[in-house]
Amino acid sequence: MNNTAIDPSVAPVTRPALVAGLAIAIAGAILFSTKAIVAKLLYRYHIDAVTLIAFRMLFSLPVFAGVAIWKMRTEAPLSARDRRHLLGLGLVGYYLSSYLDFLGLQYISVGLERLILFLTPTFVLLITALFLKQRIRRIQWIALALSYCGIVLVLAHDLQGGAGDTATGALFVLGSAIAYAVYLLGSGEMVRRIGSLRLVAYAMCVSSAACIGQFFILRPAGLLLQPLPVYGLSLVNGIFCTILPVFMTMVAVQRIGAPSASQAGMIGPVSTLFLGWALLGEPITAVQLAGTGLVLAGIYTLSLKK
Repeated sequence: MNNTAIDPSVAPVTRPALVAGLAIAIAGAILFSTKAIVAKLLYRYHIDAVTLIAFRMLFSLPVFAGVAIWKMRTEAPLSARDRRHLLGLGLVGYYLSSYLDFLGLQYISVGLERLILFLTPTFVLLITALFLKQRIRRIQWIALALSYCGIVLVLAHDLQGGAGDTATGALFVLGSAIAYAVYLLGSGEMVRRIGSLRLVAYAMCVSSAACIGQFFILRPAGLLLQPLPVYGLSLVNGIFCTILPVFMTMVAVQRIGAPSASQAGMIGPVSTLFLGWALLGEPITAVQLAGTGLVLAGIYTLSLKK
């Protein structure tokens, strides 16, 4: 099914442009998913989630701050209400969600982490049904069932290796996915009003301030002195796993539309599973592949609900 042809957000595109847009979306999804791999590598140097996320934001903040300053100078100022809204979105969507995600990665595999985060669209659906009273259709229930059966399958498999730690990590990442779902719901109207680039730049600046401030409140400044590989991995985390994926996703959405870009992003959990095997030595089992397949089938079905 060619979603680009029916997506009102973009004009019809040629086949080469479609292939280029899909390639950008896939590359962005893989890079964003790689942050879990980088986090696991950083944890080998005995740093914690507070320090990890602070270094990530220290390296990515200059770019987002530059974009934010450019937007402040070239566009109309935001109202007080919009500023308060952006403050909340930055704290929930990029600070709380990222912090809980990195906390969870201390306990669970990167494959399970990515699968849980991939449930974010289902949480958006459930929140709208519970609080906005929107009816869930039969095809959506099928999509939810497929997705959660896949997660239960992989979670039950991983629990065999350490039930306490796996359950703790899964709950942290689950909280991360729910926080990001809340961000997506809260940002919808503002994206249409101020634009996605401006929204992301401002929200990332708020998140960066929170992450860096949290570090100086909870940790001694001496922890800024780390082995050289920590700086190198943090630079990769900030640039290649944060900045580039954000802008690549925006470019892909502009070229091929949100539905097609979203479906291309389904490569994320699969790429994380195999990168975890190749770089971290995490095993790939038939159960994990089956669970991943169920989650991807559920999300794909959900994306086709219209």
